[in-house]
Amino acid sequence: MVRSALIAGVLTVAVTAPALAQKHFEAGVTGGYTFSEGVSGGPFVTTSGTFTGISVESGPSVGVSFAVITRDGGEVGFQWNRQLSKLAVRGVPSFDLGDMNIDQYHVHFAYNALAGAKTRPYLSIGFGATDYGAVAYSTTNRSGEISGPLKFSLKVGVGVKTWASEGVGFRAGLNWTPTFISSKDTGYWCDPYFGCYVGPGATLSHQIELAGGVVFRFGN
Repeated sequence: MVRSALIAGVLTVAVTAPALAQKHFEAGVTGGYTFSEGVSGGPFVTTSGTFTGISVESGPSVGVSFAVITRDGGEVGFQWNRQLSKLAVRGVPSFDLGDMNIDQYHVHFAYNALAGAKTRPYLSIGFGATDYGAVAYSTTNRSGEISGPLKFSLKVGVGVKTWASEGVGFRAGLNWTPTFISSKDTGYWCDPYFGCYVGPGATLSHQIELAGGVVFRFGN
């Protein structure tokens, strides 16, 4: 389902872009910091302890984007973001499992207000997937790797772009990404001895990113 949504989104960009009249293109690079949360529930009892949730640690993030912009401010494009994070277990005991990369892939639709102005606020919404990367762990008795899930997610963004010249500008924004981890009666859990499995818990994991960067404009 997630991969089908990503393919549909990329096709939407590919089909829509040639049809947009009076358009130009924008490519951007951003960097920032992402505040993240995991899931909670339980308690969930295993031979390793009693756990009440998993924690996705906050950390720095980077991203790239490409978009087609119409003269009236409409926008359709694709965004990739990566957050540098850690996966941790909450409970008795609580401990870090290891480093984890979180990759986000979203097709987005946006509106840039104040056509023709040097500084333009924007609002965007996107859909795609969040990929929680594999986590390598090492304990006193065992080491290995926990595979991460690929989950459907949305992205809502708000911010401003300001142009220093016709071709180069800067952007700053706030992005909120809710990721659908599970159904209402199940949650996603990880244990350093047995890997990841399903238990009772939350349905969403949230990420809030503060980011800024450079935008390059070319075309009409």
